[in-house]
Amino acid sequence: MPRLLALVLAAAVVPAAFAADRITGEPFATRSEVHAPHAMAATSHPLATQVALDVMKAGGTAVDAAIAANAALGLMEPTGNGIGGDLFAIVWDPATRRLHGYNGSGRSPQGLAIEEFRRRGLDAIPARGPLPVSVPGAVDGWFALHGRFGRLPMAELLAPTIRYARQGHPVHEVIAHYWARSVPVLSEWPGFVEQFTIDGRAPAKGETWRNPNLADTLEKIAEGGRDAFYKGEIARTIDAYFREHGGFLRYEDLAAHEGNWVDPVSTSYRGYELWELPPSGQGIAALQILNLLEPYDLGAYGFGSPEHVHLFVEAKKLAFADRARWYADPDFHPVPVERLISKEYAAERGALISMYRAARQVQPGTPRQLDEGDTIYLTTADADGMMVSLIQSNYRGMGSGMAPPGLGFILQNRGEQFVLGDPDHPNAYAPGKRPFHTIIPAFVTKDGEPWLSYGVMGGAMQPQGHVQILINMIDFGMNLQEAGDAPRIHHDGSAEPVGDNAPMADGGRIELESGFPYETVRELMRRGHRVQFADGPYGGYQAIQANPHGGWIGASESRKDGQAAGY
Repeated sequence: MPRLLALVLAAAVVPAAFAADRITGEPFATRSEVHAPHAMAATSHPLATQVALDVMKAGGTAVDAAIAANAALGLMEPTGNGIGGDLFAIVWDPATRRLHGYNGSGRSPQGLAIEEFRRRGLDAIPARGPLPVSVPGAVDGWFALHGRFGRLPMAELLAPTIRYARQGHPVHEVIAHYWARSVPVLSEWPGFVEQFTIDGRAPAKGETWRNPNLADTLEKIAEGGRDAFYKGEIARTIDAYFREHGGFLRYEDLAAHEGNWVDPVSTSYRGYELWELPPSGQGIAALQILNLLEPYDLGAYGFGSPEHVHLFVEAKKLAFADRARWYADPDFHPVPVERLISKEYAAERGALISMYRAARQVQPGTPRQLDEGDTIYLTTADADGMMVSLIQSNYRGMGSGMAPPGLGFILQNRGEQFVLGDPDHPNAYAPGKRPFHTIIPAFVTKDGEPWLSYGVMGGAMQPQGHVQILINMIDFGMNLQEAGDAPRIHHDGSAEPVGDNAPMADGGRIELESGFPYETVRELMRRGHRVQFADGPYGGYQAIQANPHGGWIGASESRKDGQAAGY
């Protein structure tokens, strides 16, 4: 075993507030929820949270606040997001009393054919440089959301970030850590060192960071709208940059981009309805996992019990086998969403779960024959009852490393997510196609009313985290803050809908954060699981819950630099 299992079992330090009755092992660190009567924002950076609250205090909607906070995070947390990446959102509209979804992801360049990868002898798309770059959809997403639900002028929403970009802001601790890890990896790509380092190094914790180039770009967007980004000087600068440096993203790709309004899809779980966006993202994996878990009385087993961890992992394996086989851009390969998230399909697949033995190999289901994706997450809620669940990313950390001159942002490397070796796979690379996406916002309703807007960052951890938050609250009785602070389970090793698409052959491995009891680890190993110490932390959680007494409840966990606050 790579690490001493005793490390897994180190108990968390017990603070003033703890949850000893929620876990079968030692207490875990937590803190109070945040309560506010009018509005709430929860983001991964305290300054971005304050920007969102200022917008709502000035009369802006929750959507206005989410856009302003996202812009701020692109400046303050470039290790996870920025206007070179994609965006997804779910909005609860109190006027229509329904949910609206937006898929703001971009497509691969039209001029990049699969033959180019073969000519270069590649069997997988590289993680960095010009080849994994796809059209960034975030700015389009801002304007689409703003056009339907915004109230304040876009210039007013971007003004705080423009000011921070010119005057500077102190870099927070977790962000500084990941920035320092990115610099040696991305420094070879043109424009990165000049625009994202201080004399060739990452900014230190507490050091002031400025990005005047991004300020200039945001001013152009504020004045000229979305077309300033996709059809103006910014697009032409991106085109020229990629022509010079061997890339394929062109002005025409940017000019042709458009995101899509989509209908969220859901499944019920013990009287609650979890809503996710349909593919090209992985959100329905969370729905599949919940369907598989619903027949079991997890609350009776207890948090941290062998049964809790075993059943969660076995359900995840089954859902992720389908994720690897079926999830893709529906414009190219229709995805059998209704069948995949149905209770009937879950019952058939759930019959494969053994209570006493870990599955080593899991095949995907056959829903067609039966019935023809580092990130930031934020959530806002306003005084009128509007709630926004928004997630945005450059994919791997700071993205591709490709930073066009004078623009102050890095293009995403989301194209790495395509399958290159199997031309018949639904997620196989093709020009003008959206890659499989990991970033997913979540929303929960109960009895048709909004109950919870939340997200958990971190690649394949996201659907796993969505499920764990819900079962922590619904099955184990945790409050909003405890549900995010509780130690997490991460299963790794399932087949992926990316790269070489290799199937799981050894059962994968369970990685546990500290706080799970020794008896659980020992029993999991007896059932055939490989268990090891977490190399996380896993995820990064923000949430807003509707307070049944009126107003809002907010939470933001300690794994990130974030803050939940309201007024």
